[in-house]
Amino acid sequence: MNLPKNKKIYFASDQHFGAPTPNLSKEREQIFLKWLEKIEQDAAALFLLGDLFDFWFEYKTVVPKGFVRILGKLASLVDQGIPVHYFVGNHDLWMKDYFQKELNIPVYFKPQEFTFNNTTFFIGHGDGLGPNDLGYKRMKKLFTNPVAKWLFKAIHPDIGMRLGHYLSVKNKIISGDEDAVFLGEENEWLALYAKRKLKEKHRDYFIFGHRHIPMQIELNQDSKYINLGDWISNYTYAEFDGDHLELKKWEVS
Repeated sequence: MNLPKNKKIYFASDQHFGAPTPNLSKEREQIFLKWLEKIEQDAAALFLLGDLFDFWFEYKTVVPKGFVRILGKLASLVDQGIPVHYFVGNHDLWMKDYFQKELNIPVYFKPQEFTFNNTTFFIGHGDGLGPNDLGYKRMKKLFTNPVAKWLFKAIHPDIGMRLGHYLSVKNKIISGDEDAVFLGEENEWLALYAKRKLKEKHRDYFIFGHRHIPMQIELNQDSKYINLGDWISNYTYAEFDGDHLELKKWEVS
C-alpha cells in the first residue's frame, strides 16, 4: 500500500471498554470516540491491536451488550473507505465472525506483516509471544480448548457474560496486571521476541500492544519495537505519515 499524500496510518490498542465499571468505561469511550473523530480527517487506515473490550465472547446469535457508539463509529470509518484492521487480544480471543460480517473489518488471530511506502511492519497484539507472559500462556491453553469453549457456550449468556467480565477484571493473570511493569530495554520480552524475528527477516517496525506501557526500543540501527500503551491511563497511540512512525499521547480534555 502506498500512502496517499497528507494521509496517515493510525495504531491503537488496549482500550478495555466495559472495565472497571460501566460508568467509568463510558467516560473512556467518549475520549476514544473524540480521537476517532479527529483521525478520520486524514486516516488512510486504522489498526486496532486487540483488547478493545475487556471481555468479548461471541455466541452463535449473541454478542455482548453495549459499545454501540464505538462499533457504529468503526462502521462509519469503513463506510467512508477507511480500512480498519483488528487483531485479537487475550481479552477477545473468542471472536468469530461478527466484526467481519457486520462491520466489514478483517480480524487477525496471529501477527501479520504489512508494507506501507516500502516500510515494513510486523503487527500483533503481543500476548503469548517471547520468553515471558507465563501466566497468560498457562491460561491460553484452557481458553482455546474446544471442550472448555463448548462448556462456556452452554451457560446462559446472562450468566456467562457476567462471569467472564468478573474474571477479566479481577483475575490478574487474565487481566495482565502482573506483567504491566517496565522490565528494562534488555529484558522486555516482546523486544526480545522482535530481535529473534529480525534474525529471520528484516522489518522496520514491530508494533504490539498488550503490555499497557507506551515504549519505543531500538532493536538495531534500522529497526524499532513500539508498544502502543493503553487507553486506560496513558491514552497513547502511534501514527505513520509515510516516512516516520511516532508514538503520541492524546490529550484528554
